[in-house]
Amino acid sequence: MPSRASIGVAAVAVAAGLWGMDALIRRPLAQATEPATIVLGEHVVLVAVLLPVVVAALPAVWRAGPSYVAAAVVIGAGSSALATILFTQAFVDGDPVTPVVLQKVQPLIAVSLAAVMLGERPRPRFGLFLAGGVIGTWLMAFPSPFDVSLHGSAPVLYALAAAALWALGTVLGRFLALELPFEQVTALRFVFGLPAAFAAALVLGAPLTASLHDELFIALLALVTGLVALLLYYYGLQRTTASVASIAELAFPVVAIAVGYFAFDATLTATQVAGVALTSLVVLVLPRRGPALVAAPETAPAYAGS
Repeated sequence: MPSRASIGVAAVAVAAGLWGMDALIRRPLAQATEPATIVLGEHVVLVAVLLPVVVAALPAVWRAGPSYVAAAVVIGAGSSALATILFTQAFVDGDPVTPVVLQKVQPLIAVSLAAVMLGERPRPRFGLFLAGGVIGTWLMAFPSPFDVSLHGSAPVLYALAAAALWALGTVLGRFLALELPFEQVTALRFVFGLPAAFAAALVLGAPLTASLHDELFIALLALVTGLVALLLYYYGLQRTTASVASIAELAFPVVAIAVGYFAFDATLTATQVAGVALTSLVVLVLPRRGPALVAAPETAPAYAGS
């Protein structure tokens, strides 16, 4: 019978796989609707659906202490809204390659933050999974993986900041999930993300609403790759370490590249296929081997209530 930790790793991987399917809806939707409008609409739908949970989650996180409130705000406003804006801005101000290259440091940042903030201690064999995941995603990302260059200081800073915020979101998600039910953690992400998404839409000059047709697809996007995926994700983070979860999240690019190939006629080079194979192997083996790769306390750190 699978262990609690193995189930947690698998749940994170399935959630990441659902995020990888996001493009099936988001890509055609974004052709007619501003990205900031889509993000705002998603948050409105999700807060409305989770309103009964929000009512319980807000006082619960307040009682847990200032550290938990701060973590919830960072996850919602930073890791959800601001990171997406920074990553998008890196593409706008730079080239298509630089943000993708620097996003590959996210697992490295997550492992480092988990060690400092949560007391997680990866064992030596964890390095094999980390290296395999980083190398695999690098090969997947670029048709010519050995001929890649970075351009511009601003895009580099934007992309690094986005990667750091996403990594911080994984670590703080684990931090919250050790104290609160996973459904409350999910609700807090959306309720604190909503004002940030609203502010982003205003700053970027995006419409606050879309057409009725697009609003229906925004709702579908919110429920499938938003609500279902994040409920699974935080369910998993209650049961596995942030370090291992950061590797399980690599199911996202594997599924995303498969969607691009089968749904949008993308072409893959031999090295990209090799990257898909290597990353898939890492993610598939992780639920069985991953729980033993990192030593971590089963309760929140002692400073949590400070």
